[in-house]
Amino acid sequence: MGDAPKDSTLDIRLLAVATGRNPAKPRLEEEVTELFDQWHGALLRYLTTFGLSQHDSEEIVQEVFLSLFSHLQKGKARTNLRGWLFRVAHNLGLKRKEAERKAVGIAADVENLPHPALNPEEELASNRRQRQVSSILRALPEQDRRCLYLRAEGLRYREIAELLGMAVGSVAASLERSLTRFQRADQR
Repeated sequence: MGDAPKDSTLDIRLLAVATGRNPAKPRLEEEVTELFDQWHGALLRYLTTFGLSQHDSEEIVQEVFLSLFSHLQKGKARTNLRGWLFRVAHNLGLKRKEAERKAVGIAADVENLPHPALNPEEELASNRRQRQVSSILRALPEQDRRCLYLRAEGLRYREIAELLGMAVGSVAASLERSLTRFQRADQR
C-alpha cells in the first residue's frame, strides 16, 4: 500500500457517516449565515416600505432565512437566491401588514378621539390635514408610496432603486410626482 494523499473532505464525510451526522448541514448553515449577513440590512430596509415596526420586520427576516434553510435543505433551486429572498420577504410582509390592518380596524375609533392639547379649531384643522395627507398617500401608486416612504426614512435614490428594482431616474420621477401632488394639495 502506497501513501496516497488524503482528501480531508472525504475524511470528514466518512467520519460524519460513521457517526451518523450529515456533513452537508454545517456547510448549509454557513451558507445561510453568509447570505443572512449579506442581505439582512437590505431586507429590513425593504420591509420598512410596508410600514411595519422594526420588531415585525426583524421577525419576518428571521422567517425568510428559516424558509431559505428549509428550501436549500430540501435540495430546491439555488438560482437567483437574492430574488427568492426578496420575494419571500415581500409575501410575508404583505401577510403581516394585512393582519395588522385588521387589528388596526378595531383601534381606528380610538384614533378619532380629540387630542387633549388642542383647542377645537386646532383639532379640526389637524384632522382635516391628516385626512388630506392620508387621502393623497392612498391615491399614490404603490411604487410611488414605497419610494416616498424609503426616502422619508433617509435612503438615497440609489439605495431605493436597488431595493425596488428600479432605475435611479425612475425613483427621481416617482418622488417628483408624489411631492407635486402634495404641493398641489397645499395650494388648494
